[in-house]
Amino acid sequence: MRAQVLTLDNSQAGDIELDDAIFGIADIRSDILQRMVTWQLAKRRAGTHKVQTRNENSRTGKKMYKQKGTGGARHGSRRAPQFVGGSRAFGPVVRSHGFDLPKKVRAMALKHALSSKAKAGSLVVVDGVALDTPKTAALRERFTTLGWTKALIIAGAEVDTNFGLAARNIPHINVLPSAGLNVYDVLRADTLVLTRDAVDAINARFAPKSAAPALQEAA
Repeated sequence: MRAQVLTLDNSQAGDIELDDAIFGIADIRSDILQRMVTWQLAKRRAGTHKVQTRNENSRTGKKMYKQKGTGGARHGSRRAPQFVGGSRAFGPVVRSHGFDLPKKVRAMALKHALSSKAKAGSLVVVDGVALDTPKTAALRERFTTLGWTKALIIAGAEVDTNFGLAARNIPHINVLPSAGLNVYDVLRADTLVLTRDAVDAINARFAPKSAAPALQEAA
């Protein structure tokens, strides 16, 4: 499929060929996208919540009173959860919330996310994102002209310094290098903007790996 290439001044800059295997998937798998987003958000969780267990509580471990003859229930320690100042039973501990997701599923999810934007007409290809001066007001006017109100902009290998400085104060505009392309940010943006370099990086990312050269037989 071919896509029109624009500039930041909203003028035409030719067109570009997009791989149908990446941007032209017709049957979008919402279940794959859901699995990928869940995986991303789970890895984002810190998992640093922690409470004291009974062996970490500094209260005395002496038996409260004798075992029998008091007419009350039998207790052995004031660290038990039912007492004031005691420890919490089955409380949270430091752990990782991440789980495994096969690489093939992750790659498939990114392809379906990109194809969903292309299918919805929310994919824009620009010639480049570079500015001479980091002026936020001027860049906001350009985005308004282009109709980008909530957009994810994927630059090339590196984000232009002036463009990154000008765009970081604009609400709902996210700028990432091509290595930072991810399913969650693609889906939550109304418009996905790719540069020519970003398209080349995506094609290289999903290009089939060449077979390893056959070992030459020893003479």
